[in-house]
Amino acid sequence: MPKQCFGKSHVPLSPAVRAGDFVYVSGQVPVGGDGLVVKGGIAEQTEQVLQNVKAALALAGCTMDDVVKTTVWLEDARDFGTFNTVYAKHFSKDPPARTTVESRLMIDIKIEVEAVAYRPL
Repeated sequence: MPKQCFGKSHVPLSPAVRAGDFVYVSGQVPVGGDGLVVKGGIAEQTEQVLQNVKAALALAGCTMDDVVKTTVWLEDARDFGTFNTVYAKHFSKDPPARTTVESRLMIDIKIEVEAVAYRPL
């Protein structure tokens, strides 16, 4: 089965791509509907990023419950506790496997998250 791309971006990537029973969500950043980075700290940025992940999943007919793996990049490891509190609200039951690392990010943001979902066709 060929891959299927969902959504459009102003950069050369697809927000979500289905390959068989898996959906891969590109790294989501804390940008709101106006195209601007949301104001606030790690809590506000984490909330926006996870809303963006949710929206990208929806393009491919998935929900947060379908997520089996996330990868998280934090600009500052000291933000981990606050990030984890917000993240836990979105994955309160059977959370996915996760990798979290501290990394310099491409733009002036505090967090980026990518996800892999499993939803059989």
